[in-house]
Amino acid sequence: MSVVLVVVLVILGVLLLLAILGGAAASRRNRAGEAALVERLTAIDRALAAAAAADRGWERETLEAAARSAFAERRPGAAIERLELVQVVDEPGAEHDLAVFRVTTAAPSAGASRLTLGRRDGAWRATALEDEV
Repeated sequence: MSVVLVVVLVILGVLLLLAILGGAAASRRNRAGEAALVERLTAIDRALAAAAAADRGWERETLEAAARSAFAERRPGAAIERLELVQVVDEPGAEHDLAVFRVTTAAPSAGASRLTLGRRDGAWRATALEDEV
């Protein structure tokens, strides 16, 4: 084997090793940033839902009071730890409006639920309550 061939093979081996190490580092960096990105996007979605509700004249306090009342009716004794407006659906006509909340209870075993409110006769009422998986 000639010296030139050995040098070329060593250089190719070093370049291959650098490519593998660079790919591993980029993959690790992407995984670390993924959780932060998901958290930022979730916060943006919630802020957008709240802004849409405020913009359409829906009073946040009225929505939250209706959500707390509906949750208490369907889950008596469960204390709400956190109530987040996560989606607003504004279809034509008030009777088709929906407000979706994520309800987190104080009990660690209970977890979170998705509560959907709809309008009927001008008042907000629960249309669905589902446990999140």
